[in-house]
Amino acid sequence: MTNIFWHRRDIRIHDNAGLYKALKSGEKIQPIFIFDSTILSRLSVSDQRVLFIHQEIKKLKEKYAEYGSDLKVYHGDPIELIPLIADIFNAKAVYTNRDYEPYALNRDKTIYELLKAQNCELVGSKDHVVFEKNEVLKADGLPYTVFTPYSRKWKEKLSHFFLKSYPTESYCGNLIHSDVEPLMSLENIGFNSHQFVDFPAIEIPLSTIETYNETRDIPSILGTSRLSLHLRFGTISIRELARVANTKNETYLNELIWRDFYQMIIFHFPHSSTDSFKKQYDRIQWEQNEKHFTAWCEGKTGYPLVDAGMRELNATGFMHNRVRMVVASFLTKHLLLDWRLGEAHFAEKLLDFELASNAGGWQWAAGCGCDAAPYFRVFNPTSQQEKFDKDFSYIKKWVPEFGTSDYPDPIIDHKFARERVLARYKEALT
Repeated sequence: MTNIFWHRRDIRIHDNAGLYKALKSGEKIQPIFIFDSTILSRLSVSDQRVLFIHQEIKKLKEKYAEYGSDLKVYHGDPIELIPLIADIFNAKAVYTNRDYEPYALNRDKTIYELLKAQNCELVGSKDHVVFEKNEVLKADGLPYTVFTPYSRKWKEKLSHFFLKSYPTESYCGNLIHSDVEPLMSLENIGFNSHQFVDFPAIEIPLSTIETYNETRDIPSILGTSRLSLHLRFGTISIRELARVANTKNETYLNELIWRDFYQMIIFHFPHSSTDSFKKQYDRIQWEQNEKHFTAWCEGKTGYPLVDAGMRELNATGFMHNRVRMVVASFLTKHLLLDWRLGEAHFAEKLLDFELASNAGGWQWAAGCGCDAAPYFRVFNPTSQQEKFDKDFSYIKKWVPEFGTSDYPDPIIDHKFARERVLARYKEALT
């Protein structure tokens, strides 16, 4: 009998909670990965995230080969494949790490029932976050919906136990030995392989984390860790990063806590992935202006910090965190366009897209989320530029025509936009 370990958002062997649990079970373990056709069918054929996953899966196969084993890779619907794979290996357990998004929860519930019917167990572990589900709750047993008290409780609960690494490599002798099979090509799963992307390195930049509180808001410099892509797909351990943050920089640690917070929110309040967390905000009458949305998407709004951010996103799949707040506020407050439009655009473009954080961040900007910025807080893009890019370094990098006759005039007046959004929100909320 050989049991299964199913890699998902944890493309690594090192410090992998679910893999550790599987290897310690005493049975031989076959690791697998599935290119989920349900998810992939929603993406463009040149989606760079699939290229990243493919590259990391290749590295993971090579790592397993060092232990005389192999990562078996499949393409299809996990609901169909997992029971078949379990049957082929006569497995009594399929181990994996938990995912808290609505699609994943529904998928895993279905798979759990299918496996149960064939006398096989689906065994989950916590790996993607430091604290999950009900581990950080209010005194009355209800989930927090405000970040500050949540973070305070999170820090009170934190101990070495929750940040220790799992010594997975020590048990890799329990992997099933097999020959290495060639990895299916990107073309085999319907994607292009001729693209080249300079993905960020996986190394933890200690110097950047140490000065994070001083540099994180300056988009023209490398003042953030650039590890969000690796956290998204689990090529780095959240525990490893949190250990560094816990000793080096509390501001950086707070960002990791925000990530846990949004994962907890989407688990307890799945409606927030598509609808306003504060449901009364769904009464807002949004504008229907395709020209404004197109100008925002293309970085041609006439507001240089907004335009620089959107062009960075279009060119690289990344956007600086401070600028993300500015462009999100501009879309929802200045242009009065539905936050869902921006959320969907980021979901398509961001390499580090993560549903919980993306929906949470957009609703924070629009004022309709948990612990969101108040609706009457309207970022002034010009003031933000003067504060965080005063010498126009970031803007000149991404908007080379800025300052020339080729650069467009603002598509909307700030004073008009601010007065309009305050009146529109007030009308909807009273």
